[in-house]
Amino acid sequence: CDPDWWAAAAKIGQYRQDPSGWRGCRSTGTRGEVVVSWRPSAEFSGNVYRAEGTVAACPEDVWECIKPVAGGLRTKWDQNVKDFEVVEAVSDAVSVCRTTTPSAFVRIISPREFVDVVLMKQYEDGTMLSAATNVEHPQCPPQPNFVRGLNYPCGCFCIPLPGLGSKCPCCSPTLVLRDFWLEEGWEKLHCIILSFLPHPCNMVRHSPVLAFWSQHVSFNC
Repeated sequence: CDPDWWAAAAKIGQYRQDPSGWRGCRSTGTRGEVVVSWRPSAEFSGNVYRAEGTVAACPEDVWECIKPVAGGLRTKWDQNVKDFEVVEAVSDAVSVCRTTTPSAFVRIISPREFVDVVLMKQYEDGTMLSAATNVEHPQCPPQPNFVRGLNYPCGCFCIPLPGLGSKCPCCSPTLVLRDFWLEEGWEKLHCIILSFLPHPCNMVRHSPVLAFWSQHVSFNC
């Protein structure tokens, strides 16, 4: 699995370091709490999307909400994740995981499963990274009643922002930076479906972390 997770981490690192080519397509709220941008992908014939914004919470608390571990909090707050399991723990930082999502929009979208190799990493400046990419694993063949999805390199950074102030005097707010992609054919359907949904601003104000997942943000077609 080493080449897979190294490639995913390297690609996500490149997205973070290279600010060129990103085009804004959506911001939520009057102050732009969450900004979504996109650029053409070098890996497939589609676009890479980025959602970013500041959460008024310590990086450690934000990380607890989103880190990909068995029994973690994401299945409790993210309605688009039905189940998450660790298929194989390669090391303390690397694991092979299976994620399932429920059907949506009156079953227009079928339940899906994703098998990824996942890397968790902490940098010297306190930044935390979760990077993932698709992998095949002998202990996790395709399951009935699920469509097997495929993830290109994607990930999430939790970046401390010292000096910006916080409600908590002992910690700094957190910049959450999420890079993700949409499957071919799904981008147009995504735009059509989300055009009928309420604007996500109220949800963003009440729960900022949720806004960083692609299912909760609408894009310009």
